[in-house]
Amino acid sequence: MVAEKAFTQLRRGTLEFCVLALLQGEERYGFDLVKELGEIDGMVTTEGTIYPLLARLRREGLVETSWRESESGPPRRYYRATAEGGQALADFTADWERFRTSVDDILRRGNEGKKK
Repeated sequence: MVAEKAFTQLRRGTLEFCVLALLQGEERYGFDLVKELGEIDGMVTTEGTIYPLLARLRREGLVETSWRESESGPPRRYYRATAEGGQALADFTADWERFRTSVDDILRRGNEGKKK
């Protein structure tokens, strides 16, 4: 149960950068992001999570939007990472790699200690 809560917090803290990564170099419709993230193991998400996140990223200048006509209903808002969003993702990626390596090292040490 403790690990599950920790994993939920970790997912919540990294979700915006996963979204920015998916928006690098291409426009995406919000629901497409929900579907793609939902298909990735461990990245369970809903429209109720993604749309508020996209709105916040837009207010912060990390994504920009455009409207496109839809063949099956009203116009759709598409999202694309801005240069600032790309920089935020690059900064996070560098920090994430250091953090992940450190955690992996600590976990490896802990597991090696159990074997003795």
